[in-house]
Amino acid sequence: MTESFLPQVNGVTVSVLRMCEQLGGAGHEVLVVAPGTGPSEWAGAQVVRVPSVPVPGYATHRVAFPWPGLATTLRSFRPDLLHLASPTVLGAQATTVAERLDVPSIAVYQTDLAAYAARYRAAGASNAVWRWLRWVHTRAARTLAPSSQALSDLARRGVPRVHLWPRGVDLERFTPARRDPALRAELAGPGEVLVGYVGRLAAEKQVELLAEVQDLPGVRLVVIGDGPLRAGLERTLPGARFLGQLGGDRLASVFASLDVFAHTGPHETFCQAAQEALASGVPVVAPASGGLLDLVTDGVNGRLYEPGSAVGLRRAVLAVAGDPEHRLALARAAAPSVASRSWEAISREYVRHCAEVLGGHGRDADARRGAPDAA
Repeated sequence: MTESFLPQVNGVTVSVLRMCEQLGGAGHEVLVVAPGTGPSEWAGAQVVRVPSVPVPGYATHRVAFPWPGLATTLRSFRPDLLHLASPTVLGAQATTVAERLDVPSIAVYQTDLAAYAARYRAAGASNAVWRWLRWVHTRAARTLAPSSQALSDLARRGVPRVHLWPRGVDLERFTPARRDPALRAELAGPGEVLVGYVGRLAAEKQVELLAEVQDLPGVRLVVIGDGPLRAGLERTLPGARFLGQLGGDRLASVFASLDVFAHTGPHETFCQAAQEALASGVPVVAPASGGLLDLVTDGVNGRLYEPGSAVGLRRAVLAVAGDPEHRLALARAAAPSVASRSWEAISREYVRHCAEVLGGHGRDADARRGAPDAA
């Protein structure tokens, strides 16, 4: 059960795609239930599409609404376990159906919806979002958090049975070997330091902070991604080159051809783009918050700055871009810092979580039924 899937591309979609590939390749049978229209199959997994509506102001992002066919679909598939990817609306319905069918579920926390609500000035919505998320996650047999900070946040908010489960990275695609001198020459002039941002161009990402970077001497800024704020950001960042949404080997080549990866969003429960940059041998400059604290060690494989501080971002980028020896040392440490995070390894860890949940299902389900409602 995923709240987003192709053609929408984000961290939730990417993790679901990779897990479909890994689980299917290991002989497990997978069914994906997702909102909107798009592919009906991925890596051997059937994709069932449910009705959805676009998010106001963000038409490419769709939200499922309750679907009467969900129970019939699950009865037909007869799953051993439900995987709830960033559960909200679809995930909430799925937990209710799963309880009726006596099927355990694992909820994967991936999106800081409460922080997004506050960012979009939805007055009073943050606490309401947390109450909703706690209600959904409490009904799962286990919640998997992608970072130490996310695990701590969930526990502090009263979500039970939380375990750490980081995201994987495609180490064959994202590698320093993808560095392309011709591509780099196309993006930056001789002697220039190529600094790049990769991600959605949306309010919560605070990409406008890069305005403090675009005029640094000897720095060339590129922005990869798309979203509702692209037109405005192109006006705010006239010194940057916007490459649009990229994927596959082209994205991997751009990553590896950067000298510095600069991230701006302070609300990341993990940050897949930063991990892909590190795997590509690129130092990461990032806010000292959320999942980025598990990925970036200040002065070792990147630099951290105060979240939301444009001046802090500028200083951190300058510290890397302006010191070739320091930049080279950070780059050498980047790929080794995520070398153990292949999707194969992360998938094996996930299957272990599944086995533990299935092994204790009857006992744990009885305990949850007898527990007071956490919402």
